[in-house]
Amino acid sequence: MNTILFYNRKDCRLCNSSDLIRFLKLEDTPVGDNYLTLEESKNVEEFLFPLELYSCKNCGHIQLGHIVDKKHLYQTGYHYVSSTSKVFVKHFDDYASHVIEKFKIKKNSLIIDIGSNDGTCLNAFKTRSMKVLGIDPAENIANIANQNGIPTLSDFFNLELAKSIKEKNGNASIITSHNVLAHIDQLENVMKGVYELLDDEGIFIFEVGYFLDVFNNLFFDTIYHEHLDYHTLKPFMLFFDKLGMKIFDVLRVKVQGGSLRIYVQKKVGQYETQDSVNDLIKLEEEIGLYEQNTLKNFQVRIDFAKKKLQEITNKLKIENKTIVGYGAPTKATTLMSYFDIGKGIIDYIVDDNPLKQGKVLPLYHTPIYHPDRLLDEFPDYILILSWNFAEPIMKNLKWYSDRGGKFIVPLPEPLII
Repeated sequence: MNTILFYNRKDCRLCNSSDLIRFLKLEDTPVGDNYLTLEESKNVEEFLFPLELYSCKNCGHIQLGHIVDKKHLYQTGYHYVSSTSKVFVKHFDDYASHVIEKFKIKKNSLIIDIGSNDGTCLNAFKTRSMKVLGIDPAENIANIANQNGIPTLSDFFNLELAKSIKEKNGNASIITSHNVLAHIDQLENVMKGVYELLDDEGIFIFEVGYFLDVFNNLFFDTIYHEHLDYHTLKPFMLFFDKLGMKIFDVLRVKVQGGSLRIYVQKKVGQYETQDSVNDLIKLEEEIGLYEQNTLKNFQVRIDFAKKKLQEITNKLKIENKTIVGYGAPTKATTLMSYFDIGKGIIDYIVDDNPLKQGKVLPLYHTPIYHPDRLLDEFPDYILILSWNFAEPIMKNLKWYSDRGGKFIVPLPEPLII
């Protein structure tokens, strides 16, 4: 393997300590979002990268040990768009209403979204008479946002870009970020950019996947090379404090299998720290998220679920049952790889995202089709790889279950519905 494509990070991204301990080792995988056409998959070399989690003994932060170069990580363009999920569209619409009402945001205030994707979140603010600006490094996705009337810069957000935006647009009242911070290697520079761009009374609100939910519900497949960090609240407190900022409120939200919505202000800000902050830190400590024995048990539980799902799928294949996957999220590569349910188990995958249709999943090169294929072939079982949308998927496919089709939900405990 060409080791230039990744490096081993030996210090904590939040506190810079080098006292890191590995507690989880999954199978080496290719980049989970590296969807290729079938023809490309025959000719393009597919590199495998280590997939391991480390915890910081100093602050408790959890992160990947090996960082894939971002140019390789996004070499085929970014394929995820928020607007393909009705769940996310409603989530962002509710979110915009919540933020504007909670903080009494005036019309025409500047709202900036870091990692704005196709502008779904900002569109919810724009329809409520706000001035909006998105920043997203994926040029193909930023183009979609601009075409849809959401001003978007195709760039990586950092301190230098923040100064440029501030010069042209002034300070922001609200800066948002949704499931993006876990993708950023040089996080401190990005947060310095947030501080620079934010009004003194402004608020930075971000959502990240919550490792407590990953741990409790065994959602280990959210561990992949795009996600450099697996966040809990306590380490964030120390991180923002050293940058002159303060977390004053936190909310657990259901999106993405369980996330944190964290509210941050400059230390000169007006809001008092809510009980929600200390209450959640206390919960994290009680569960043992900062203890090595607790973390190491995570792999034991994953291996138990692996054995159970393999028993289910192997039995069905012996009975000559057909199994297809629903959803081709990045996490499907992690799950299929570690659970070894690729070739010979899943015939193909269907996905609602047109950017993925006609491509193949990394590693096993399982083909991805439009969901209409289910109407023509009617498989015996559908393995829901996008488990975080299992309920709406099963609801939309009621015609399938009414005709006798069955679903397999792989996590947190494999079961047939």
